[in-house]
Amino acid sequence: MVDIGDIEPVVDYLNIRNLSAAGVFLTHAHFDHIYGVEALVAHYPECKIYCTEYSKKALASDKLNMTKYNGTPLCYSGDNVATVHEGERMILFGGEPQIEFFETPSHNPGCLTMVMGDVIFTDDSYMPGVGTTTTLPYADKEQAKLSMERIVTLAEGKRILSGHKI
Repeated sequence: MVDIGDIEPVVDYLNIRNLSAAGVFLTHAHFDHIYGVEALVAHYPECKIYCTEYSKKALASDKLNMTKYNGTPLCYSGDNVATVHEGERMILFGGEPQIEFFETPSHNPGCLTMVMGDVIFTDDSYMPGVGTTTTLPYADKEQAKLSMERIVTLAEGKRILSGHKI
């Protein structure tokens, strides 16, 4: 999975198909991308959380992940949080597909772009036709521009799945 918000539809989907959650990749640690983490791990204790080093730190801080300001503080620092790094590749499901990670700080210092075959997960760093929000705390307008240019190059010939439905 990529990001985890509303947990109920995910659990229903997995239960109907007699599946389990092995892992979730976080594009960054803002509230709307992480608020289902605790419930997911409660349902599936073996589930791994994969994210950048900054996002791991932000998961554990309601100030950095901004949940402190929306009335539902979240601080998560379980042993199941693993960091991924620029250029790292991971084989999923015991073979193909392979996923490659690119750190693309912009909207948030922990933004992560992932490429898997002909699909690219661009999180909130690149939403075609919308732009990137850089007015939130810890965002970097200059870094956003560089990351967006990089993502556009990485996205050539790929289906773009951004952080929000557009």
